[in-house]
Amino acid sequence: MPRYIRTTHGSRNSSFKMRLVIAAGIALFSFISYLMKADVNEITGESQQVALTEQQEIALGLKAMPTILKRHHGEHPDQQAQAYVDRVGNRLLESLNNALKKQGRQNPYRFDFHLLNDNQVINAFALPGGQIFITAALYEQLETEGQLAGVLGHEIGHVLSRHGAQQMAKQQLTQGLVGAAGVAGGDASSAQMAQMIGSMVNMKYSRNDELESDRWGVEIMVLAGYDPYAMIGVMKILKRSAGAGSQPEIFSTHPDPGNRIERIKAMIQRSYSPETLTNLEP
Repeated sequence: MPRYIRTTHGSRNSSFKMRLVIAAGIALFSFISYLMKADVNEITGESQQVALTEQQEIALGLKAMPTILKRHHGEHPDQQAQAYVDRVGNRLLESLNNALKKQGRQNPYRFDFHLLNDNQVINAFALPGGQIFITAALYEQLETEGQLAGVLGHEIGHVLSRHGAQQMAKQQLTQGLVGAAGVAGGDASSAQMAQMIGSMVNMKYSRNDELESDRWGVEIMVLAGYDPYAMIGVMKILKRSAGAGSQPEIFSTHPDPGNRIERIKAMIQRSYSPETLTNLEP
């Protein structure tokens, strides 16, 4: 009498196919959801995939404020220094808003500038919606008002370009694709590899965002009467700081300052004649 040996090969194959179907569904849903996040930037006129409306960006930035302040030891106690940061930031905003008004555009964001009482971490950053921060560790190394304007103008650029909301949309897509990879692979290592790839893709875009914000910084500085070459001084300060010991936290999201110096020079030379830059404030 013939003997039949039972095998689990068929059931394993069937299970793998089912995982692929589910993974494909998750990936497709994530991609369609990402495409549906398209919105037109009121300031640039460009279509972007963003996870939040402008009002949601403002609300999120305000909600994150207490966490940021706690992490960086609160607002700086020197009210005169804070007033100086406010004056430079508001000068940039006034010039920007006047230029936008002439173009028939309006700035939907509400900006506030914060000097943080953090003497260790060299950084400047922006939350979605208009909350701008600079640490005392960076502020104290700046040599001119124009350099401060360059730092603040760059961070204003992140907000105007909606980089925070854009990155959130990309992260949501990445998380969906990572989940799909984990289902298809059936183990943690597949998901981890997909996460690494997703992080590399997002870092690439993040660096492009930084260069776009450099362009904004140059433009806003010129509008406000500051010499945009002051931004190169900021890059040199950051480069010196990197050589002095531990790498500044600002480098975790910003490209290497050596590369940016040449690109900033090229931006300025491409956009402005030497005569236009004469008599601007350093």
